[in-house]
Amino acid sequence: MASSGTISRTPSSAIAATSIVTSQLVVQTRGKGFVDLTSEIVKFVGEAKAKEGAVTLFIRHTSASLTIQENADPSVLTDLQTALARLAPENAGWTHDTEGPDDMPAHIKTMLTSASLQIPVVNGAMVLGTWQAIYLIEHRARPHRREVVVQFMGATQ
Repeated sequence: MASSGTISRTPSSAIAATSIVTSQLVVQTRGKGFVDLTSEIVKFVGEAKAKEGAVTLFIRHTSASLTIQENADPSVLTDLQTALARLAPENAGWTHDTEGPDDMPAHIKTMLTSASLQIPVVNGAMVLGTWQAIYLIEHRARPHRREVVVQFMGATQ
């Protein structure tokens, strides 16, 4: 049985989406962990003169991923790393191990998270929640050079 609650909605707005602006981030990771991309994406949205539309991020790798997560308490990121390690441990007898014991678990972790994200842009700013940040998650033990394509589609100022 569904619980009852209150739902409200703001009036809809419409724009002519006339611009597509694209850039690429190159991120040098330090090995397993989260890299906060939020400030770079905010800078991109500003340079694109984005007014209203959406910014899309796409990571060009299968052993690293993207996520939107809490940015206030660092223990959240630690616990997320722990959860991913439990879901795809290195010593589970994977057959794909030509690039090392962390490679197949990295592919699984990427499948469980995201290769792309989309964030609405309204009045020139991303509408992330108060405690949300955009992260690249490096799933491999050693440092890697990662590429993230960033694209704004919508109306510009």
